[in-house]
Amino acid sequence: MKKRGRLWNCSFLAMGMLLLLTFSCKKEKDPTTVTDIDGNVYHFVTIGTQVWMVENLNVTHYRNGDTISNFINSYDWNNTLEGAYRNYNDDPANGKIYGKLYNFLAIQDSRNLCPSGWHVPSDAEWRILREYLGGINAGGSLKETGTEHWLNPNTGATNSNGFSALPGGRYNTFQSKFSDIEAAGYWWSSTAILPYNAAYWHMAYDHKYMTSAIEGAFEYNGLSIRCVKD
Repeated sequence: MKKRGRLWNCSFLAMGMLLLLTFSCKKEKDPTTVTDIDGNVYHFVTIGTQVWMVENLNVTHYRNGDTISNFINSYDWNNTLEGAYRNYNDDPANGKIYGKLYNFLAIQDSRNLCPSGWHVPSDAEWRILREYLGGINAGGSLKETGTEHWLNPNTGATNSNGFSALPGGRYNTFQSKFSDIEAAGYWWSSTAILPYNAAYWHMAYDHKYMTSAIEGAFEYNGLSIRCVKD
């Protein structure tokens, strides 16, 4: 009887260890995602030699836990000396879909916006992406397909690399207004090119181009951010 009892105890112990191992495996992080300090989960995709997030950044804290300022009136936004973000039309529902719009000061902050192991891409890194995809027409292969988020006709969109670019619009400081949601996406680079300006990249619903203006965007404008892996 004692021998049989020991066998039963060993069986239950083995089953318990198996269940614990199974549960632990389920708790492991998805190897195709990364999580920011707020708990937002981002997927990522490899394109050439680069690894890009599939979603626009939606974080409200720097990597060290400090809060990124959120201004919901034009005066405070236009006159701040620190990094800041806004949701399009100051509606958090837009942030959940399209990510937040950040000023360039937030990118320059040493506390970092992107999760550990990731960074805001330089202008050169955006150019590497465009050239790998064939040049100026690369926007077609980067845009999310269909018209759920993009305006019709969403010209040339194939999303063949899984980048899933979304038209989060922008906040224009000089005009003190939001514009272009569903029509265009504007993404900061980390590269300052003129005093108070920085390089950015642009895609729109009515063409398949991926472009960057030579004069860049004013650093107080609000644009989207995509992170790339270190």
